[in-house]
Amino acid sequence: MPIGLIALALGGFGIGLTEFVIMGLLPEVASDFAVSEATAGWLISGYALAVVVGALLLTLAMSRMDRKAALALLLGVFVIGNVLSALAPDYWTMMAGRIIAALAHGAFFGIGSVVAAGMVDRAKKAAAIAIMFTGLTAANVLGVPFGTMLGQAAGWRSTFWAISVIGILALIGILTLVPRTTNIDSTPSSGLRGELSAFKSGQVWLSIAVTILGYGGMFGAFTYIAFTLTEISHFPAATVPWLLILFGVGLFVGNALGGKAADRNVDRALLVVLSVLLVVLVVFALTADNQPLAIMSLVLMGGFGFATVPGLQMRVMTYAKSAPTLASGANIGAFNVGNALGAWLGGVTITAGLGYTSPIWAGAAITLLGLIVMVFAATAARRAAQRMTQSGDEQSMVQPTSEKQSLAGSPL
Repeated sequence: MPIGLIALALGGFGIGLTEFVIMGLLPEVASDFAVSEATAGWLISGYALAVVVGALLLTLAMSRMDRKAALALLLGVFVIGNVLSALAPDYWTMMAGRIIAALAHGAFFGIGSVVAAGMVDRAKKAAAIAIMFTGLTAANVLGVPFGTMLGQAAGWRSTFWAISVIGILALIGILTLVPRTTNIDSTPSSGLRGELSAFKSGQVWLSIAVTILGYGGMFGAFTYIAFTLTEISHFPAATVPWLLILFGVGLFVGNALGGKAADRNVDRALLVVLSVLLVVLVVFALTADNQPLAIMSLVLMGGFGFATVPGLQMRVMTYAKSAPTLASGANIGAFNVGNALGAWLGGVTITAGLGYTSPIWAGAAITLLGLIVMVFAATAARRAAQRMTQSGDEQSMVQPTSEKQSLAGSPL
């Protein structure tokens, strides 16, 4: 394993911590700034929207930069955003810090995916991407609980100072451990026009659609999981953080196994994982009142939900061909669009009075749509490959005939 992947994973850990730890610190933040918890919640929504914007605009702006330099610059922006959050004297300054940090999020994972894949052999590219995303899963398993405890014990600002330090360490790691783009097996950036050309591929758009729907289904169920666990499964509220750690363990394992499966056959891996995720969500919705089954479903939902990530990222990069950077960043934005879609639809079902299992049913419906799109995409890709094979066979058959005709006309 190239040691540079560790630096990418550390950056992913810090970014994942920034995104998710705020959920456990909202009461303290709301109290400090004298705003309602609903208003404080916009610090989460604002971050998610800024991720989408940054994934596209910053990736475009850096399309001609060396990717190592781009990653270093993005981590610098990330650190600035978190320092601003830690120093924020009021709510809107805090919001500005969150947005600045979020702008680096999508572009970092988008460009980082291309760099990670370029560090290894062709047969290990999805696994390399999974290692980078291990930082994101570790942020859920370890970072969020301990970051929340630190914020509760020493004030919420201490958590953002700690994240800033992690960002600085990741920046040092990028500068010292990640090789320059020209020294790794990675296609150099093709500039703005070249990067935009990737979106001429219908398979790129289909891959992005699967990302929105497949990941959105899992996140829609997860957004309101605390209500499901306490109101339907009847777990004490104090146990919810520990149950979420189990969910995070599922993310961690699913990410690693999903990367290995995608390296063998990305389309088959995604079809299997999305199919199993759909079954898991349906079973969860039907058995949420049974605590052992609810725990099992929670872990499996995290595992199969995040097992899609390396494959989805690898697929969009594969079909983007020689201009994968912007498509990769757009796909990171698509994950966050999926988050927003799932959370919105889950909220709609609860508001409609359908109960606290309704977000899981909504997630299952979104996942089903994602599976349908994936079946269509895989079928179209297989047919295109067959046509290319047949065309190649026909050309090989024509060549010997021409040679025979040439020999027949020869004086020999």
